Amino acid sequence: MIGLNEVLAAVLPVFCLAAVGVALRKAEWLTEEADNSLIRVVVNVLTPCLILDKVLGNEALRRPSNLLVPPLFGFGGIVIGIGLCWIFRRRLGLGSDAAQRTFSLVAGLQNYGYVPFPLILTLFASHPDTPGVLFVHNLGVDIAMWTLGLMTLGHASGWREWRRLLNPPIVAILISILLNVVGAQRFLPKAVLTTAAMLGACAFPLGIVLTGATMADQTRELRSSDTVRTVAWASLFRLGLIPLAMLAVAMVVPTSEELRRVLVVQAAMPAGVFPIILARMYGGHPATAVRIVIGTSLIGILTIPFWIQLGLRWLKVGP
Repeated sequence: MIGLNEVLAAVLPVFCLAAVGVALRKAEWLTEEADNSLIRVVVNVLTPCLILDKVLGNEALRRPSNLLVPPLFGFGGIVIGIGLCWIFRRRLGLGSDAAQRTFSLVAGLQNYGYVPFPLILTLFASHPDTPGVLFVHNLGVDIAMWTLGLMTLGHASGWREWRRLLNPPIVAILISILLNVVGAQRFLPKAVLTTAAMLGACAFPLGIVLTGATMADQTRELRSSDTVRTVAWASLFRLGLIPLAMLAVAMVVPTSEELRRVLVVQAAMPAGVFPIILARMYGGHPATAVRIVIGTSLIGILTIPFWIQLGLRWLKVGP
């Protein structure tokens, strides 16, 4: 069983990288003007390279169960999260309907990419197939975000939103799965695979640093009198009830060992950053989103090790 020291050793570097992003923004070494260019590089180049590196040659992703079941769990986890928050949204004293809807989306949708990947990479270093299963799991999360997530904000999900699923990381997952099934790693030039691995290694460190810088821009929203109430309720749901529900489902539904590792980490995650953008684009309450993301991320430093250790024990996942 993975001990507390191992979990902390995996968790703390992720938050240290985010802290570096905060410091770089405060020092004005990483400016807001640079964000868009760097984000495009991360999303359109580095992340697809990382996906190619982790999916090609992945034996676990040659089993049909690991191609079909993980996206269902990814989608289902968001249904559980948003559903729980939606049921109680009017009883939390959050004010406007937009704030209540935003609460349901942001507290219900975990950080499913930037934080889980380095944790899985570190905690399960002896199981290199697990990160590839994470990417397949996240297909379901993306579908849930652009459908159920937008409906939660009161915006009908149509073709325009569905087209957003055809982004470089999603396309890279689908193409990489196909290449993996046909064993493309045997005939692709080694130089191509090495280049993809080198570029992919930059994706999540840079992405987490940019996330920290973005959060530094939003700290002014924490000065509101609504912050304590919003963060307290969001933490109860995102860092308490939702992990409990997700792990309970994972205990009773048969899954592969690789997927159980992914689910343990996903259940422990704080709120994701991208819903802040969704709240701005689709008539939500951005201030509520910012408070939830920053609040649950800070409190998550304490709760993530607890849930990961508990999840490993409940789901009988080994190192």
